[in-house]
Amino acid sequence: MIGVIAIIVGVILADQISKLLVLEYLYKDSVTVIKGILDFTYVENRGMAFGLLSDQRWVFLLLSTVGILLMGFYLFRYTERWLPRVALSLIVAGGIGNMIDRVRLGFVVDFIDFCAFPRIWYWVFNVADAAVCVGGALFVFSLILDIARDAKGKKPPEGGAAPTADREGETHG
Repeated sequence: MIGVIAIIVGVILADQISKLLVLEYLYKDSVTVIKGILDFTYVENRGMAFGLLSDQRWVFLLLSTVGILLMGFYLFRYTERWLPRVALSLIVAGGIGNMIDRVRLGFVVDFIDFCAFPRIWYWVFNVADAAVCVGGALFVFSLILDIARDAKGKKPPEGGAAPTADREGETHG
Protein backbone atom coordinates (compact mmCIF):
# COMPACT_ATOMS: atom_id res chain seq x y z
CA MET A 1 0.00 0.00 0.00
CA ILE A 2 3.02 2.30 0.26
CA GLY A 3 3.08 2.54 -3.53
CA VAL A 4 -0.58 3.57 -3.59
CA ILE A 5 0.00 6.30 -1.03
CA ALA A 6 3.13 7.46 -2.89
CA ILE A 7 1.15 7.79 -6.15
CA ILE A 8 -1.66 9.70 -4.45
CA VAL A 9 0.68 12.08 -2.61
CA GLY A 10 2.92 12.53 -5.67
CA VAL A 11 0.05 13.40 -8.01
CA ILE A 12 -1.50 15.80 -5.49
CA LEU A 13 1.85 17.53 -4.98
CA ALA A 14 2.54 17.78 -8.73
CA ASP A 15 -0.97 19.12 -9.30
CA GLN A 16 -0.91 21.68 -6.50
CA ILE A 17 2.64 22.89 -7.18
CA SER A 18 1.89 23.32 -10.90
CA LYS A 19 -1.27 25.28 -10.05
CA LEU A 20 0.59 27.50 -7.57
CA LEU A 21 3.17 28.27 -10.26
CA VAL A 22 0.40 29.04 -12.76
CA LEU A 23 -1.32 31.38 -10.31
CA GLU A 24 1.98 33.11 -9.56
CA TYR A 25 3.44 33.43 -13.05
CA LEU A 26 0.72 32.83 -15.62
CA TYR A 27 -2.33 34.42 -14.05
CA LYS A 28 -4.71 35.59 -16.80
CA ASP A 29 -2.18 34.94 -19.54
CA SER A 30 -1.03 32.33 -22.06
CA VAL A 31 2.43 31.05 -22.94
CA THR A 32 3.37 28.95 -25.95
CA VAL A 33 5.34 25.89 -24.89
CA ILE A 34 5.45 24.05 -28.25
CA LYS A 35 4.17 26.23 -31.09
CA GLY A 36 0.95 24.89 -32.57
CA ILE A 37 0.84 21.95 -30.15
CA LEU A 38 0.92 23.01 -26.51
CA ASP A 39 0.21 26.26 -24.69
CA PHE A 40 -0.14 27.02 -21.01
CA THR A 41 -3.33 29.07 -20.77
CA TYR A 42 -4.82 30.20 -17.46
CA VAL A 43 -8.48 29.20 -17.08
CA GLU A 44 -10.74 29.27 -14.02
CA ASN A 45 -12.97 26.21 -14.30
CA ARG A 46 -16.07 26.71 -12.19
CA GLY A 47 -17.77 23.59 -13.53
CA MET A 48 -16.96 19.91 -13.60
CA ALA A 49 -14.90 18.11 -16.22
CA PHE A 50 -14.26 20.35 -19.22
CA GLY A 51 -16.23 23.22 -17.64
CA LEU A 52 -19.63 21.52 -17.73
CA LEU A 53 -22.34 22.69 -15.31
CA SER A 54 -20.54 25.82 -14.17
CA ASP A 55 -21.18 27.45 -10.80
CA GLN A 56 -22.40 24.32 -9.00
CA ARG A 57 -19.52 24.31 -6.50
CA TRP A 58 -21.31 22.63 -3.57
CA VAL A 59 -22.76 19.90 -5.79
CA PHE A 60 -19.26 19.09 -7.05
CA LEU A 61 -17.79 19.16 -3.56
CA LEU A 62 -20.44 16.74 -2.32
CA LEU A 63 -20.22 14.41 -5.32
CA SER A 64 -16.41 14.54 -5.30
CA THR A 65 -16.26 13.70 -1.61
CA VAL A 66 -18.61 10.75 -1.99
CA GLY A 67 -16.77 9.51 -5.11
CA ILE A 68 -13.32 9.86 -3.56
CA LEU A 69 -14.42 8.07 -0.38
CA LEU A 70 -16.06 5.20 -2.29
CA MET A 71 -13.10 4.73 -4.63
CA GLY A 72 -10.64 5.01 -1.75
CA PHE A 73 -12.56 2.38 0.21
CA TYR A 74 -12.63 0.06 -2.81
CA LEU A 75 -8.94 0.74 -3.49
CA PHE A 76 -7.75 -0.07 0.02
CA ARG A 77 -10.24 -2.86 0.75
CA TYR A 78 -10.65 -4.86 -2.45
CA THR A 79 -7.93 -4.25 -5.04
CA GLU A 80 -5.08 -6.72 -5.00
CA ARG A 81 -3.44 -6.42 -8.42
CA TRP A 82 -1.09 -3.58 -9.27
CA LEU A 83 -2.85 -2.19 -12.38
CA PRO A 84 -6.23 -1.46 -10.77
CA ARG A 85 -4.38 -0.07 -7.72
CA VAL A 86 -2.42 2.36 -9.88
CA ALA A 87 -5.55 3.30 -11.82
CA LEU A 88 -7.67 3.99 -8.76
CA SER A 89 -4.78 5.81 -7.06
CA LEU A 90 -4.57 8.21 -10.01
CA ILE A 91 -8.34 8.79 -9.99
CA VAL A 92 -8.46 9.42 -6.22
CA ALA A 93 -5.43 11.74 -6.36
CA GLY A 94 -6.88 13.75 -9.25
CA GLY A 95 -10.19 14.08 -7.44
CA ILE A 96 -8.46 15.31 -4.29
CA GLY A 97 -6.29 17.75 -6.26
CA ASN A 98 -9.30 19.40 -7.88
CA MET A 99 -11.27 19.34 -4.62
CA ILE A 100 -8.46 21.29 -2.92
CA ASP A 101 -8.91 24.02 -5.56
CA ARG A 102 -12.70 24.12 -5.16
CA VAL A 103 -12.41 24.50 -1.37
CA ARG A 104 -9.47 26.94 -1.43
CA LEU A 105 -10.32 29.06 -4.48
CA GLY A 106 -13.95 28.33 -5.39
CA PHE A 107 -12.84 27.09 -8.83
CA VAL A 108 -10.33 24.71 -10.40
CA VAL A 109 -7.19 26.10 -12.05
CA ASP A 110 -6.72 24.67 -15.55
CA PHE A 111 -3.73 25.53 -17.73
CA ILE A 112 -2.67 22.70 -20.07
CA ASP A 113 -3.93 23.73 -23.50
CA PHE A 114 -3.32 20.98 -26.05
CA CYS A 115 -3.95 23.05 -29.17
CA ALA A 116 -2.66 20.73 -31.91
CA PHE A 117 -6.17 19.76 -33.03
CA PRO A 118 -8.37 22.80 -32.28
CA ARG A 119 -11.43 21.43 -34.08
CA ILE A 120 -11.32 18.18 -32.11
CA TRP A 121 -9.86 19.18 -28.73
CA TYR A 122 -10.47 22.63 -27.30
CA TRP A 123 -10.50 22.00 -23.55
CA VAL A 124 -7.91 23.27 -21.10
CA PHE A 125 -7.08 20.89 -18.25
CA ASN A 126 -4.61 20.33 -15.39
CA VAL A 127 -2.46 17.60 -13.83
CA ALA A 128 -5.36 16.32 -11.70
CA ASP A 129 -7.63 16.03 -14.75
CA ALA A 130 -4.91 14.14 -16.62
CA ALA A 131 -4.48 11.77 -13.66
CA VAL A 132 -8.22 11.06 -13.56
CA CYS A 133 -8.36 10.39 -17.31
CA VAL A 134 -5.24 8.20 -17.37
CA GLY A 135 -6.47 6.37 -14.26
CA GLY A 136 -9.88 5.81 -15.84
CA ALA A 137 -8.30 4.46 -19.04
CA LEU A 138 -6.00 2.15 -17.04
CA PHE A 139 -8.95 0.90 -14.99
CA VAL A 140 -10.95 0.09 -18.13
CA PHE A 141 -7.87 -1.63 -19.56
CA SER A 142 -7.54 -3.71 -16.38
CA LEU A 143 -11.20 -4.74 -16.68
CA ILE A 144 -10.62 -5.81 -20.29
CA LEU A 145 -7.61 -7.86 -19.16
CA ASP A 146 -9.78 -9.51 -16.49
CA ILE A 147 -12.45 -10.39 -19.05
CA ALA A 148 -9.82 -11.80 -21.42
CA ARG A 149 -8.22 -13.78 -18.58
CA ASP A 150 -11.61 -15.20 -17.56
CA ALA A 151 -12.51 -16.05 -21.18
CA LYS A 152 -9.17 -17.78 -21.70
CA GLY A 153 -9.72 -19.89 -18.60
CA LYS A 154 -13.13 -21.07 -19.85
CA LYS A 155 -12.08 -21.99 -23.41
CA PRO A 156 -12.61 -25.58 -24.57
CA PRO A 157 -9.39 -27.50 -25.28
CA GLU A 158 -7.96 -26.91 -28.74
CA GLY A 159 -9.35 -29.25 -31.37
CA GLY A 160 -12.08 -30.60 -29.11
CA ALA A 161 -15.60 -29.82 -28.10
CA ALA A 162 -16.45 -28.13 -24.85
CA PRO A 163 -16.63 -30.57 -21.92
CA THR A 164 -20.13 -31.67 -20.91
CA ALA A 165 -21.36 -32.95 -17.58
CA ASP A 166 -23.52 -36.06 -17.24
CA ARG A 167 -26.03 -36.87 -14.54
CA GLU A 168 -23.35 -38.13 -12.16
CA GLY A 169 -21.42 -34.86 -12.37
CA GLU A 170 -18.57 -36.38 -14.38
CA THR A 171 -17.07 -34.33 -17.16
CA HIS A 172 -16.56 -35.83 -20.61
CA GLY A 173 -14.63 -34.23 -23.45
